[in-house]
Amino acid sequence: MTNKSTKLLQRITNKQANLAIVGLGYVGLPLAVAFAKNGYTVIGIDVDEQKVDAVNQGESYIQDVASSTLARYSSRRSKSPGSIWATTDYSVLQQCDVAIVCVPTPLNKTRDPDVRLLISAGESIAAHIPAGMLVVLESTTYPGTTEELLLPMLEGSQAADVSWQVGEDFFLAFSPERIDPGRGDWVVENTPKVVGGVTPTCLEVACGLYGQAIERVVPVSSTSAAEMTKLLENTFRAVNIALVNETAIMCDKLGIDVWEVIEAAATKPYGFMKFTPGPGVGGHCIPLDPHYLSWKLKMLNYNARFIQLAGEINTEMPHYWVDKVQDALNDVGKAVKGSRVLILGVAYKKDIDDVRESPALDIIELLRGKGADVRYHDPYVAKFLHNGRGLSSETDLDEALAAADCVVIVTDHSNYDWQRIATTCGALVDTRHVV
Repeated sequence: MTNKSTKLLQRITNKQANLAIVGLGYVGLPLAVAFAKNGYTVIGIDVDEQKVDAVNQGESYIQDVASSTLARYSSRRSKSPGSIWATTDYSVLQQCDVAIVCVPTPLNKTRDPDVRLLISAGESIAAHIPAGMLVVLESTTYPGTTEELLLPMLEGSQAADVSWQVGEDFFLAFSPERIDPGRGDWVVENTPKVVGGVTPTCLEVACGLYGQAIERVVPVSSTSAAEMTKLLENTFRAVNIALVNETAIMCDKLGIDVWEVIEAAATKPYGFMKFTPGPGVGGHCIPLDPHYLSWKLKMLNYNARFIQLAGEINTEMPHYWVDKVQDALNDVGKAVKGSRVLILGVAYKKDIDDVRESPALDIIELLRGKGADVRYHDPYVAKFLHNGRGLSSETDLDEALAAADCVVIVTDHSNYDWQRIATTCGALVDTRHVV
């Protein structure tokens, strides 16, 4: 331990440390609330002025954070323990002991990592970092990002007169976010937190921080190991979803009920984990994270075949379901072109308002490409923008069902009356139960 790390750990333990959360999205805002609950002064930094204003007014834009909860901790420029306030000004980092980076890291059109927001955040932190600060990256990215991208920026910080030494003058770690929107059982505080540090001292300081707000901290040997952990978790899911999606197609061709097969297989008490088929994959992790790993391995002349194959299968599932829509309309003597198709549920999973990478969006575009009049209803998504076009949910579900030539059930929202819906509509395609 160094003098700076000892002082920082003391401030963390005594709840005197000021925390900056860079990026107030679905990861950053719940994390800010978790630390405020545990008595820390939290300053949120975001380039989006609307988010900043909302946080300062105690108005949440994240489904997993109730406005009543945020309002309990939100205050304008208060430095009192257990408070949250937000700003667009990175210079507040000079008042902070910790900076946790939670900015988006999407893929570009060629499915390569887009780290422009991460680079921008890193440069801004480097311009204002005080001596002895702990910087933690939580944004999902490829193995090596923390040390290859962030570390050089911070070591050559504009805030330092000379180059700083990691583990001595500042501390750097990676801890992958594990946010599953819409869950009430596994939240920030009780989901185990994997942490990897650039040096042993960095790891000790970062574990000391997260241990104040999270029940279990899991240290690993390096930042790369922590980065790889996140990618393994979601690649595992992507590959198994692809397997069960392809199984659904195979069962369809064989005339077998895939759900009967899955339920029977799930009775095995060992060696089998139940996954279910559907319209594809969506959300902030599964469709994207495996591609970070695949991209990194291409740099090492290695072809990640499982990842590529899983991606192909999952990406093709909306095409499979559009073919099913065409079959269903043919059965009632109608063509896709000119038919009104109602999509039930556009969120990427049940009971949330998030449409990121939702396969419903691909289904909508494919059907429109075939000339269908596509509408949607979703009790959680009143409207959204897709490919520059605004879409709004049908306000009256009964009227929408009555006017539809075909209904496609995509998202399994629990407040839908599925039995009534099934008996109301004529042509029905149910992606939740593949027969």
